[in-house]
Amino acid sequence: MKKTFFYNFIPSKAEEEACKASNTPWVVTRQLIEIRDIYPPPVLDLKNPWQIKKIVTYDEAVVGKLVLPFIDVFEYIFRYWTLDMANLVVSGHKVNVSLWDVTEENNPKKYDNYFEMLPNDDYALVCLDLYKDRGLSVDDEIGLYWDPRSSTFVFKEIF
Repeated sequence: MKKTFFYNFIPSKAEEEACKASNTPWVVTRQLIEIRDIYPPPVLDLKNPWQIKKIVTYDEAVVGKLVLPFIDVFEYIFRYWTLDMANLVVSGHKVNVSLWDVTEENNPKKYDNYFEMLPNDDYALVCLDLYKDRGLSVDDEIGLYWDPRSSTFVFKEIF
């Protein structure tokens, strides 16, 4: 199932009266919901599974986070998560996740990290140890995907 935000732009009569009574303005609310997929989720191509490719920015290198765009998270990650797990992240909680670094295919390394929502509605995979161990720096190109079979992120530095 696909996840999306449902925005409540119009208050109910009761909500409208409550706002009048407390002399507070109506605030648009949103809620994460599941909807039926029009198209099936993207199939993982095991020969080239890197659904999210990006160049490491200066800010990411300084703070040790991989910033992932809102659209990529909803398309390639949240589709495979339960609604409860996605709601935890959307509501501001940090969710513990595992990440496998498969840059050296014969010697993959596992990291325990966390995934969080940023104030601008993008998301971040916080992975300080990965940055240190790999020596990731500005302009490095990386690939990333969520593996639904193992419920982990898989990372690779692309040369």
